[in-house]
Amino acid sequence: MALYDRYLASRVQLSDAALPETVALVITERDLLSGGAYGTLEHFLDLAFRFGADRVVVYVSVLDESAVPTLESEFRDLRAPREIAVRVPEDDEPADAPIQVSIGLGGKHEFAIAVRSIAEEVADGDLDPADVDEDAIEGRLVFPTAPDLVIKTGAERLSDFMIWQSVYSELYFTDVNWQNFRDRDYLRALRDYQERQRRFGR
Repeated sequence: MALYDRYLASRVQLSDAALPETVALVITERDLLSGGAYGTLEHFLDLAFRFGADRVVVYVSVLDESAVPTLESEFRDLRAPREIAVRVPEDDEPADAPIQVSIGLGGKHEFAIAVRSIAEEVADGDLDPADVDEDAIEGRLVFPTAPDLVIKTGAERLSDFMIWQSVYSELYFTDVNWQNFRDRDYLRALRDYQERQRRFGR
């Protein structure tokens, strides 16, 4: 770690402000085509857990659906510091692992899965419509954990990322592309998070 990176790390660690427990990273399939992209991701995961994260969500935006099987295979072979759960558009089973990966499973589609599940339970008489509330929806999402901090590299847009879960998340955009993402970029995101006053919609 370079001198400036060590300085940032000490600022993060010495601060009395809380660190994010759940960190989300938004990247694209194109980001993963560059050499060393998965090595950068492995290092990112190590760094996130080293600086207090309990859970990391990686959302990979996919334009070419034919790339999903290859990406899924790459993630299952990833050298991850914790257990990893990978979900793709065909999946509806909730991801329950310290590292959760969404490959092309957009927020609108995920929300539709949850609503469809509720509708089926109501139709079968297993759920009273009066009991359908936020908890009922959240309990049926593939990615049920709301991120504290969302990091997006390369552009200031989130596309179709976790539209329900991220409504109160702190968003951090960096113009640094994924292939150039370094320790200091993550540490800057943490410092930015520590300096914010979270309002949770209030």
